[in-house]
Amino acid sequence: MTHQLDALRQHSLVVADTSDLEVIQRYQPHDATTNPSLILKAFELQGYQALIDHELAAVKAESSERQAEYAVDRLAVAMGCEIANLVPDRVSTEVAAKLSFDTQASIRKACELIDLYEQRGISKKRVLIKLASTWKGICAAKVLEKKGINCNLTLLFSDAQACFDAGVFLVSPFVGRVTDWYKKATGNEFTVDDDPGVQFVHGVCQRVSQGGYDTVVMGASFRTADQVLEWSSTL
Repeated sequence: MTHQLDALRQHSLVVADTSDLEVIQRYQPHDATTNPSLILKAFELQGYQALIDHELAAVKAESSERQAEYAVDRLAVAMGCEIANLVPDRVSTEVAAKLSFDTQASIRKACELIDLYEQRGISKKRVLIKLASTWKGICAAKVLEKKGINCNLTLLFSDAQACFDAGVFLVSPFVGRVTDWYKKATGNEFTVDDDPGVQFVHGVCQRVSQGGYDTVVMGASFRTADQVLEWSSTL
């Protein structure tokens, strides 16, 4: 695995999709990204217990109608800060999926997360705000980018969602989930050469190149190492 990662680094930047600090230290990715399910898993990791206890105690000391929501935000940012101390570039932190169809609420939440990061000494230049690639999410990202808050459009399953005119910093087409859908819909298995998820992310990359966009394409939700290697071989 280490040798394959070293080879991959020759063609692309390696991003860790995990909140496990031990894994991040071991594989030394350039960036890292988290989501609510990964943060939930972190509750089971010994390395985070002191941090979790500290953040929950701080939240309990404050009276707020949004105490639970504030606790989630503080934990996400606290974990993001720990990760940011281990990677040289950026960490992605996700706006709650329930806000995916509310542009203004997504913008407010993104700004709140950035404020929490900056209170802890992590510049907004080292953070990507993850937003779902719904139309409302794309509109929110467009506004945030103009404010100097860079975004990562996630949950991207189709060409229509890859809205490069919004000027977002990064998009995350979901390779594995696209392949999963085709397998279920057709009943077919696919080789890496005709994998529809890999072909999808290839198409997104081609659109960026042909259109002269600055948007970074980060393939996500890979199911196998072969999918990663097949995609990277054409970069």
